[in-house]
Amino acid sequence: MISLRYHVVSVTAVFLALAVGVVLGSTAISGRLLSGLTDDNSELGREVAALRADRVALDARLAEADRFAGAVGPSAVREQLADRTVVLVTTADAAPGDRDALVELLRAAGADVTGEVQLTESFADPDKADQLLNMVARLQPAGTQLPTGADPGTRAGALLGSVLLIGGDGRPRATEAESAAALGGLAGAGFVRQKAPVRPAQLAVVLTGGAASGNSAGDRAAVVARFASQLDRSGAGAVLAGDRGSADGTGAVGVVRADTAATSVLSTVDHLDTAAGRVVTVLALREQLEGGAGRYGVAGNAEGAAPGIPD
Repeated sequence: MISLRYHVVSVTAVFLALAVGVVLGSTAISGRLLSGLTDDNSELGREVAALRADRVALDARLAEADRFAGAVGPSAVREQLADRTVVLVTTADAAPGDRDALVELLRAAGADVTGEVQLTESFADPDKADQLLNMVARLQPAGTQLPTGADPGTRAGALLGSVLLIGGDGRPRATEAESAAALGGLAGAGFVRQKAPVRPAQLAVVLTGGAASGNSAGDRAAVVARFASQLDRSGAGAVLAGDRGSADGTGAVGVVRADTAATSVLSTVDHLDTAAGRVVTVLALREQLEGGAGRYGVAGNAEGAAPGIPD
């Protein structure tokens, strides 16, 4: 007869054996698992190191290519804009270094840079859209016609186009007094900055930064995009050029490229922060003079590297 004590001891022995088996089994499994993880970690480490080396090599090649583009740029654009006038419009996030380098290249191309107007952050602020619309209506030069029922970017583009660009007849669209009043009014309201007097020009370049971020990023990019598109319709041509990221969905270049009507008239460049991008901007201005337009750069929505060079 099995006593209660014998029964308790048997059950305890069974559970003890199970516990020992679990410990021994888990130890063996853990060892194999840790060994496998260690091997995987080592392999990943080697892959990361290889990718870093590839990136360093690629960055070096890009830097060398950019130095080459900077060296040959003035020769590549020589006389492309001879006896032509160009006005610059910059957004608040446009890099001063990009602007200065582009101005130098425009002059190497024979262009006369007539001045610069900077759009402030308030210009593209959706919360100040009604204020901008009211200012544009008040500052409209006599004899000019602005788009009715349009968004702030389009109407502001028409206004500044009438004072910054020369008409098809080769004459300014507004008098000096009207131009001064329009630019002074926008500056007084905090929408633009003007460092020095600006003369009307045949062509315009709108310089912007990368992708907009934060609240209403897409709306702010759209204001700049529509402004540039309307500005293009006021003169002999215009180019919207931005830095890396400008061709994204919240970048002004990206907004233009998503609009078939805009891309049919306005040229865009998405790598202004490189020497090659600045050369392409000058060549795109030349193409505008000849009635062409294109999407140039390195982003996925570009159609080619430069005018005449398809993907």
